[in-house]
Amino acid sequence: MRAVVQRVSRAWVDVEQQRVSEIETGLLVLAGVSRTDTEADADYLARKIVGLRVFPNTEGKMDWTLAQAAGSLLVVSQFTLWGDVRKGNRPSFDQAAGAEEARRLYEYLVNQLERMGVEVRTGIFQAHMEVGLVNQGPVTILLDSKKQF
Repeated sequence: MRAVVQRVSRAWVDVEQQRVSEIETGLLVLAGVSRTDTEADADYLARKIVGLRVFPNTEGKMDWTLAQAAGSLLVVSQFTLWGDVRKGNRPSFDQAAGAEEARRLYEYLVNQLERMGVEVRTGIFQAHMEVGLVNQGPVTILLDSKKQF
């Protein structure tokens, strides 16, 4: 499972010109599920996301977690994180999970994050979304559950 995590002062998702979700201070998480991912991959990402120390403390040093910064999450499913362009310019999505399994693991990830006491907002799975954000820093972290060891 892969995630692009961005520290934001605000982020939002629109579908068909309607705002369906938004957060203020927090993290925008773009999450992609591969064919080989399991619940253990989602568990790993959930722990990492909640534990990231990417918010400034009172001295301005990047040291606080999401909870310490009183932030929330906006989690958006993004299968294109598994796009492979090594053999040309058109992405191949052969490694991305099928829609049913991707939905299951995406929802599992969201549930795990909520269980950890974090306020979580989401996009709409498989919808054509417009995602907006104001990246603070900018701070952008790449996470990949297959690269945890």
